[in-house]
Amino acid sequence: MKSFWVVAFTGIATLISCAQNNNQDKKMNESTQSTNTASGFTGKTDTATFGTGCFWCTEAIFEQLDGVISVTSGYSGGSVKNPSYEEVSNHGTGHAECAQIVYDPSKITFDELLEVFWQVHDPTTLNRQGADVGPQYRSVIFYHNDEQKQKGEKYKAELDKSGAFERPIVTTLEAFTRFYTAEEYHQDYYVNNKDKNPYCSIVIRPKLEKFEKVFKDKLKKH
Repeated sequence: MKSFWVVAFTGIATLISCAQNNNQDKKMNESTQSTNTASGFTGKTDTATFGTGCFWCTEAIFEQLDGVISVTSGYSGGSVKNPSYEEVSNHGTGHAECAQIVYDPSKITFDELLEVFWQVHDPTTLNRQGADVGPQYRSVIFYHNDEQKQKGEKYKAELDKSGAFERPIVTTLEAFTRFYTAEEYHQDYYVNNKDKNPYCSIVIRPKLEKFEKVFKDKLKKH
C-alpha cells in the first residue's frame, strides 16, 4: 500500500504545494452539512468527514465514488469560529483541511469509504502530505458517532498490525463538532482548475488516475 501511493508521489509532490496556489478573495459560510447535495435525492443519508491533506485532493477523489451524493471542502477540528483559509494556514486555529462527504449508505458503506481513505494518502507522515506541511494537513477521521469511531480505530489497528505501512500510522480520530465550509473558490477546485493550476496537473491528476484504476468498480457511471 505504501509503495503504491507514497513513493509514487513523494518526488513530484515536493515540487509544489497547495498553499502556494491561493491568491484569490474568499467568502466563508458556516455549515454542518454539505452545500452541494444532489437535487431530488430524498432517501436516507449518512455523513463522513475526512482529512487526507489538501482538501482539493480529498474532494476530487471522493466525489467520484458511486453512492456519494456530495463532497464539500472545509475546515474542522479547531477552536476558532468561522476560520478563514489564511488563519488555518497560519496554524492559529487548530483546524484541519477536510472534506465533508454526504453519501447513500444503501450504495456505499462507511467501511468502503474508510478503505478509500487509507489508500489515497500517507497516514504515516505527521502533519504532512508531500510538500503540504502543517497541522491543517494532518491525517484525521472526524467521527460522527461511536460506530464510526470504533470502525476507524479497528481499521487503524489492523493496518498497523499487518505491516501494510513501513512506519506507524499517525492518523488521529477526533470527535466531530462543527464543520465550516471553505471559501467558494475551493469548492470543485480540481474540476474548475485542472487546466489552470500546476498543482492540479502535477499532484491531483496522477493521484486521481491511480485511484480510478484501483477503485474502478466503485466509481460513478457517467
